[in-house]
Amino acid sequence: MLKIGCHLSSAKGFEAMGKSAVSIQANTFQFFTRNPRGSRAKAIKEEDVERFLALAAREGISPILAHAPYILNACAKDGHLRDLARDTMADDLRRMEYTPGNLYNFHPGCHVGQGMEAGVSYIAGMLNGILTPGQHTIMLLETMAGKGSEVGGRFEELREILDRVEQKEYVGVCLDTCHVWDAGYDIKDHLDEVIGEFDRVIGLDKLKAIHLNDSMNPLGSKKDRHARIGEGHIGYQALACVVCHPVFRELPFYLETPNELDGYAREIAMMRKAWEETD
Repeated sequence: MLKIGCHLSSAKGFEAMGKSAVSIQANTFQFFTRNPRGSRAKAIKEEDVERFLALAAREGISPILAHAPYILNACAKDGHLRDLARDTMADDLRRMEYTPGNLYNFHPGCHVGQGMEAGVSYIAGMLNGILTPGQHTIMLLETMAGKGSEVGGRFEELREILDRVEQKEYVGVCLDTCHVWDAGYDIKDHLDEVIGEFDRVIGLDKLKAIHLNDSMNPLGSKKDRHARIGEGHIGYQALACVVCHPVFRELPFYLETPNELDGYAREIAMMRKAWEETD
């Protein structure tokens, strides 16, 4: 069965997110661990988590994907900002232990003129400082559009980080279709070639999740502007091919398109229909 969901508000807790997912025929979802533009997090209510876990088991909701706040920059020039990223993500991993067996995604960061080597070194160093033996969450580096001094716009940059992580079993990659398109990877007309390059550089065993988004921008724009499925430069057919590709069929997909719940419901139905037609 296709694992597909969307980004949901975590304001009302885990059970509310689970119920929202069920209401739109989703069987997974993504959420922010805390304010996406800040670092404050609400206390976790254990009774809410217990109700969610029961609902998730009943409805087949898994795996859920937590997303780190946008403001975190693990390779910032300012050491205090690097410390904020490290401490926040370490706290998030502790909080994720309430819902074991799931995924935690973050943007690698921007090296802010320090150079790619420094950026890669800082990010890997942070991961080595917060990953702990026996943890129950896989951390995912997200592929980025390559704007400005972003780290992760090329597969090779993510490979460099992964190579330096000591506890490799706890890290993987989330491929964002809008981001890789904006970075110059042509998933519309050359999907198999892009998959082949990902496998050669990173390894498909490290691909754990996909952010499914169309793009407002043409190939290689390096701008990172998400569009609804079928309303951007990638297009519905190309994204349906991503969902249906044999390499990706067992992976979870998370929509980050500019939508409300009804829009997400339509996109989930579209993608599920395409997937079932090739089953």
